[in-house]
Amino acid sequence: MLNYKQLHHFWAVARAGGIVRAAERSGLAPQTLSGQIATLETDLGVNLFKRQGRGLVLTETGRMVLDYAEEIFRLGSELEEALHSRATGRAVPFRVGIADVVPKAVAWLLLAPALDLPEPMRLVCREGKFDALLGELAIHKLDVVLADSPMPSNMDVRGFSHALGESTIGFYATPALAAALDGPFPARLDGAPLLLPGVEASVRGPLLRWIESEGLRPRIVGEFDDSALMRAFAEAGAGIFPSASLIGPQLREQNGMIHLGDASGVSETYYAISVERRLTHPAVRAISDAARGREKLG
Repeated sequence: MLNYKQLHHFWAVARAGGIVRAAERSGLAPQTLSGQIATLETDLGVNLFKRQGRGLVLTETGRMVLDYAEEIFRLGSELEEALHSRATGRAVPFRVGIADVVPKAVAWLLLAPALDLPEPMRLVCREGKFDALLGELAIHKLDVVLADSPMPSNMDVRGFSHALGESTIGFYATPALAAALDGPFPARLDGAPLLLPGVEASVRGPLLRWIESEGLRPRIVGEFDDSALMRAFAEAGAGIFPSASLIGPQLREQNGMIHLGDASGVSETYYAISVERRLTHPAVRAISDAARGREKLG
């Protein structure tokens, strides 16, 4: 049977990058850690480390074992936190990273099922760049990351992408700007001021290809990494802006925007990215289960 104490010592050494550094952090003697890892290797019948110069590096098997150890001890920490929260009557924290290209209204729709659970949840949202949020996810500072693209295959971060929904993309403008445009859609975009999402937005490429395929030459007057900032400029009349059709009713009813038309064949898919293949956090399971009940968001 697997000795979890020895596995924890292996995990600590792998995370620290060496036995001496792990010993300094844990207060244990280096010889103790070395002996525990040697015993674990003997019991498992594999080598977890190999020597490289004066140090140790993980073997391929060691990297696999580390992946499992990360998940085992993350779940253990999550269990302790959940039990402590229940014992004290506090809400269970649900820490979410939201990529800044994801519209705020879309993030709310995706996260809403987590707030309807019988067990109270305390939602903690962090907004930022996708790469930075994935880094926080990797060290378990976040439970999940919401993004407009799946986990990049070239990143040295262990994670799994779960599709939550898809929305078509429409174009919106203030009444004054819409009135100044001539012709039917999409021809009326030709020569018109246009706001675009930044280069990190997954929908940017498909939008530009659609514009080119329609033979349009709008004037690109602004590019924005933050979807809320782009929307603020659009509502001030700076230009036409593309947005998920999901929030079209809100843009029309609350903000008085005019829907000019949709980019045919262009859509945006939203993902929940976690460090686990099988979802265990109740809030993450709730938003994933809700996603299965719909094919499109809007």
